[in-house]
This record gives sequence, structure tokens and C-alpha cells, in this order.
Amino acid sequence: MDTGSVYKGKVLVAGATGRTGSWVVRRLLHYGVPVRVLSRSEEKARELFGDRVEVAVGKIQDKEDVARAVEGCQAVISALGSSALSGDSSPAEVDRDGAIRLMDEAVKAGATHFAMVSSIAVTKWFHPLNLFGGVLTMKLAAEEHLRKVFGQDDRSYTIIRPGGLKDGEPLQHRLQVDQGDRIWNGWTNRSDVAELAVLSLWVAKARRRTFEVVSDAPEPQQSLEGCYDKLHD
Repeated sequence: MDTGSVYKGKVLVAGATGRTGSWVVRRLLHYGVPVRVLSRSEEKARELFGDRVEVAVGKIQDKEDVARAVEGCQAVISALGSSALSGDSSPAEVDRDGAIRLMDEAVKAGATHFAMVSSIAVTKWFHPLNLFGGVLTMKLAAEEHLRKVFGQDDRSYTIIRPGGLKDGEPLQHRLQVDQGDRIWNGWTNRSDVAELAVLSLWVAKARRRTFEVVSDAPEPQQSLEGCYDKLHD
């Protein structure tokens, strides 16, 4: 494959210095896709990615920072995740308000695709994960906003709902995908979540799709594109 030709637009990655977001950046670079990252710390971003990416220094809580970061980008991949129960790193501030702010500024900037990492059980308010600042409820609110603003005109979205996140190399497991939030348990490698998000940039069947994904038996994969063949509108 000529990996330099799969996608020509510039992609903003939010949450890029987190464990899932850093995999998103690595998989974008693997395919030769131009990358800009939004990070509070340029130093941390450079430690992770060197000079291979553009760095937009700023916070997801600041509208002007977000607007500057997304300017000139054709797509956005959000791997945002809260890190505290309260304050400006809480689920309400990051998983809901920060993500929605990013979506709205991406629309204003003319971005045409937005991929979001969400979670399984996101519609289950009584799930134990929701004890952590209502994180599932916050992610669901962001999902609903994304479907509204990127589900019209020439824009598209992909919402990936992984199981519990683990570390490991990509394309080493079969993946189980489903829709309708019927998968309650399971785990997923962060690297495979990143791969699915990156593939959504150019795989037509990924457009305007929301789905759950968990890892199945170990088995090396040539590609994860086939996961999108199993989805429906």
C-alpha cells in the first residue's frame, strides 16, 4: 500500500498525549497523514512525537485555543478523557463540554469528518462506570451533539465505543463489533481503537456510524477495515 496517499487532509488530534490519543497519532503517522495535536504542554507533545507533528498549545476548556487548533484541519479525532471527578478535568468539563466545544469549532473551521472515542455502555446510566462523575452520561451527551452537527450536509462522523482499554500492539486480535449498546463487558486494545479511528478518515462505510468494539481471540489481522463492513445505518 502507498500509505502516503490514503488521506491528504490535516487531522487535529485532541487528547493526543494520553495513552489512546498517542496511539492515534502514531497510526496517523504510520499512514503518512499530516497531524496537528492539541496539548497543554508543547514539551510533552515533543517528547512523545518529536518534530513529526504540529503542536497547538492550549486547553480544551478554552474556546479560542480550540478554534486556533482546528483552523486549517480537514478532520478531527477526539480521544479526550477526563482525569478528575471535579474541576476543569472532570467528565462534565472534558467528556461533554470540551468535546462539544471541539465539535462546534470544527464545524466553523470547515472540517468534514469527526471521529470520537466514546465507551461501551454509554447509554446505561446505571452502569458502575457512571459513578465516576457521570462519565457515561457526559460522553452520551457529546455523542448526541456530534450526530447532530456532523450528520448533515457534507460532514460525517464515526463514534467508536470500546470496552475497557488495554495497551498492546495493533492488529493482533479479531475484533467483535456491534451496534445498539448491547455489549456490556470486554476490553479493547487502545491501538486498535486508534486504528479504527484513523481508518474512518477514508473508509466510506465508517461514515455516520456509531458502534461498540471489543477484542476477541488473538489472531493477527491484515487490516481492520472489515469491521466497518459489519455495520449498518
